[in-house]
Amino acid sequence: MSVTLQFCGAARTVTGSCYFFKTAKGRFLVDCGLFQGSKTLKALNYSSFPFRPPDIDAVLLTHAHIDHSGLLPRLVREGFDGPIVATRGTIDLCSYLLPDAGSIQESEVASLNRRNAARGRAEVSPIYTQADAIDSMRAFRSVDYEVWVDVIEGVRARYWNAGHLLGSASIEIEVADAGGDGKPLRVLASGDIGPDAKLLQPAPEAPTGFDYIISESTYGDSDRPPTTAESRRRRLAAEMRDAAVAKGAMLIPAFAVERTQELLVDLVDMMNLGEIPTAPIFLDSPLAIRATEVFREHASSLDHDVDVRRLLSSPHLRFSETVDESKAIAKLTGFHIIIAGSGMCDAGRIRHHLKRWLWNSSATVLLVGFMAQGTLGRILQDGARAVRIQGEEIRVAARIRHMDEYSGHADGPELARWIAGRRPIRRGVFLIHGEEPALAGLSERISERIVPAAQVFRPLLDDIYELDTAAPTPVDVEKRRRLAPEDVVTLDWHNDMSKLILDINDRIDAAADDRARGVIIRRLRRALDAEP
Repeated sequence: MSVTLQFCGAARTVTGSCYFFKTAKGRFLVDCGLFQGSKTLKALNYSSFPFRPPDIDAVLLTHAHIDHSGLLPRLVREGFDGPIVATRGTIDLCSYLLPDAGSIQESEVASLNRRNAARGRAEVSPIYTQADAIDSMRAFRSVDYEVWVDVIEGVRARYWNAGHLLGSASIEIEVADAGGDGKPLRVLASGDIGPDAKLLQPAPEAPTGFDYIISESTYGDSDRPPTTAESRRRRLAAEMRDAAVAKGAMLIPAFAVERTQELLVDLVDMMNLGEIPTAPIFLDSPLAIRATEVFREHASSLDHDVDVRRLLSSPHLRFSETVDESKAIAKLTGFHIIIAGSGMCDAGRIRHHLKRWLWNSSATVLLVGFMAQGTLGRILQDGARAVRIQGEEIRVAARIRHMDEYSGHADGPELARWIAGRRPIRRGVFLIHGEEPALAGLSERISERIVPAAQVFRPLLDDIYELDTAAPTPVDVEKRRRLAPEDVVTLDWHNDMSKLILDINDRIDAAADDRARGVIIRRLRRALDAEP
């Protein structure tokens, strides 16, 4: 049975996870995620899929994060009518994440259309609506860990706990008689792999002996210092004490699912033990509030050493569901903690809190996860002196801090050990879900040491490989690529434009007098009027 695999997302980037398998008997996807980052990359969310949704027979979903699940409502709306197979935890989380994503898109498009109307530009439509997302939930089908499930004729799959998130999975796939020798083709899609000492989640699990491994590479070039639950808490406590001394807000842009719950558990426990100053903890995210309820419901499947139900019911927690409740937080002064989405600061209520506090030297912004290129979170992490939020320039005077100890992803050595644990790997390892330095770093770690260098592949967006050959055989797709490779991995012109505007403002503000400012403006005008 012939088998091809197309990398429709998370290729040379960390978002938009989507892998299209085609056999002689049918077609299925692993994940169907939203692209995040630069506007060029996010435009893929609006462009045509590189396949016809009605032709897809099934989707195997690794976990609920939006960069893995976020285009499922659009897939369903455009004609997909097969099952979306996922664990119970993933389905429960998606029942909140996907409608929330639809609501955010509707809200942001409405705001954009108001600006477009003022500028005489055409209206745009959301990628999908909240109603589309709710409708897509009818397609979900629950699967237990470590139990084989039939996907399409000749293909079966089995889910293994990936240790990354409630319900997260690595997916083992078998295609019957793919090489004509009676033996199944065995593929393992990693999903996102959790790190050692992960709070709330067990260590990742998976079997051995595959033809192909499709492995995430988010932190493939990173070597974190050894992390324990105690060292993580000490680091967080130090950041909280410093923020309390500064007497301003502690803003934590956090992914609504898992990262938020981990932070809440540790913050509440440390306050109860007197390790950090007591302060109100505002969870300003309806989605994170819903996700917290899911974690309470699934507490029995989480780390039994942590009293999740008790800690997530603490009086220190203040849940802000409505817009009015969110706006009321802005009136507060002194030390308080605000946790709000989105995690990369690209959407959601955190942007309003950043506008309120970024210019204030008493405030602290604590980044606690991976920030993709082109996102506001990454721009802050890289030391920007000013940023643009919703068209408004904001000077950055707040302390910008970053800690990886709450990352949901394994680092380079952990990923290499996970891949090594899957041996023998007969035909190849595809490295995906990583930016260029991370891909190169993980490739170097595993080449020759774990698998031959010739069997390590770093696919580009939309690359197609035949898998039923002795080695993966690339198919020519140059005329069908949605983006040139360089447009996937770099900051785009929108990022350059924002930086240029900020630099012009800096130069004009620093000019000695109005005459000097006029000289700068005339030079810019001459440059604009010059022949290209």
